[in-house]
Amino acid sequence: MLVVWALAFGAAPIAIPQAAPPAAAPAPYACDPVNPNASPEARALLKSLCALSGKGILSGQHNFPNHRAQDTDRVQAITGKYPAVWGSDFGFLDGEDKDSIIHRDLMIEEAKKQAAAGSIVTLCWHMLRPTEDEPGKAGENGRPSESWRGSVQARLSDEQWQELIASDSPLHQRWERYIDTVAVYLKQLQEARIPVLWRPMHENNGNFFWWGGRPGPSGTAQLYREVYYRLVNVHHLDNLLWVWNQNGPAPFGEFHQFFPGQNFVDVVSYDNYRSLDDRYYWEILDLANGKPIALGEVGSPPPAEVLKSQPKWVWFMDWADGIQWQADKLKTAYANPWVIGRGDPLPK
Repeated sequence: MLVVWALAFGAAPIAIPQAAPPAAAPAPYACDPVNPNASPEARALLKSLCALSGKGILSGQHNFPNHRAQDTDRVQAITGKYPAVWGSDFGFLDGEDKDSIIHRDLMIEEAKKQAAAGSIVTLCWHMLRPTEDEPGKAGENGRPSESWRGSVQARLSDEQWQELIASDSPLHQRWERYIDTVAVYLKQLQEARIPVLWRPMHENNGNFFWWGGRPGPSGTAQLYREVYYRLVNVHHLDNLLWVWNQNGPAPFGEFHQFFPGQNFVDVVSYDNYRSLDDRYYWEILDLANGKPIALGEVGSPPPAEVLKSQPKWVWFMDWADGIQWQADKLKTAYANPWVIGRGDPLPK
């Protein structure tokens, strides 16, 4: 505050407020992982994603855990190209169901094989509620599994949720044992020096999964942070890039209610099996605040006109099992020079 003395006029000193100095502009995003101990491979992958933004999009394909690379191979048979991103899941069922957990070791071996061939690995997990034991019971005669509706898509009561996020509760400790089970497999990829685009608690704004649909600081975002703390600080998994994921369509502003904070997210991603409207793209970009953005799941590759108006998506991943019905869309998409397959040079 500047003080002006008006002695010549016998007046009292006058204080004239000064404008505050301009605030320093925030430092531009340096493309460093949120885990300060991230492996060199994870750091290099994130740098590549950042450099790709606005220049092209990596193609991707999900494969059910007990199918290993079935759908990825189908894409190659249709288009002549392998997807750049190979995706899978940790599953939740018994037996030989496509979502079986009994061959998780083979799924991890497939991830190693894909990485050796040049694929980027992304993993998610349709996990059972921590109130049930793995594995869930697979359906018979082609019927849906009871564990899907009765656990993965069931709800916890409000009281159970509060117990779950209380670090010293029996339910929380039971949930930790689930996380510890998957950590064993993720460590195998770390030991093989394979970075993983890790997409835990996916589509977490939706109330169709037990972990989702709870807005606010003590809701879904808190459990996501707990996953981060457990895997990074207890298991020291430094090969993971943390992919936060939302589902659409959704009301405007809903995504913000589930965001765990910039310190827990490397990539902001979005799933949509309907129309990829521009407004979701801009909302995801706003949340990302300079970080890479991705289409975590789509029902078919985004058309060229969408990629033209939404150029900063860095990968898309087609979900499994629908490939035979969209051969023409796949051929068109993989022929687009903006879409990058495995082994294609990255744009400069």
